[in-house]
Amino acid sequence: MREAARRAGVSHNAPYRHFADREALLATLAAQGFEMLGQAMRGQTGRGMGEAYVRFALQYPQRFRLMFGGQIRLEKYPRLRAAAASAFDQLQAAFSAYGGDVRSAAAAAWSLVHGLCHLILDGHFAQRDEDFVKRVLAVVRFAVGPQRSL
Repeated sequence: MREAARRAGVSHNAPYRHFADREALLATLAAQGFEMLGQAMRGQTGRGMGEAYVRFALQYPQRFRLMFGGQIRLEKYPRLRAAAASAFDQLQAAFSAYGGDVRSAAAAAWSLVHGLCHLILDGHFAQRDEDFVKRVLAVVRFAVGPQRSL
């Protein structure tokens, strides 16, 4: 908390006027991150949402890791839970036009781009430019409707 106060240019006790503890501060930062992610994806469709998601992760890697690091319990912080749900709701809405199992398709898409973000951030791919991301996402096609047997 002292470091956060120092960076904000306030006294070391100032954050405690607004946040009960360190976790409450981190939950607020994570909620803001989900709101920023939602804004980045807003107005995008399909693959563009995935590209926006990866761009966000690469632009704000520490915030991204905080949002998804599992160190903050969503159920404890209503604003954080709502912001995270809103981001997923946007993704589901993008798939709704296709019918079928929209929730599962959205979860699959989220899993793909989320995994891609972590692989890039953790250095598993030397390339991390937008062209690479576009090529990776271009080869994936999600089937949301009923599947035909081969």
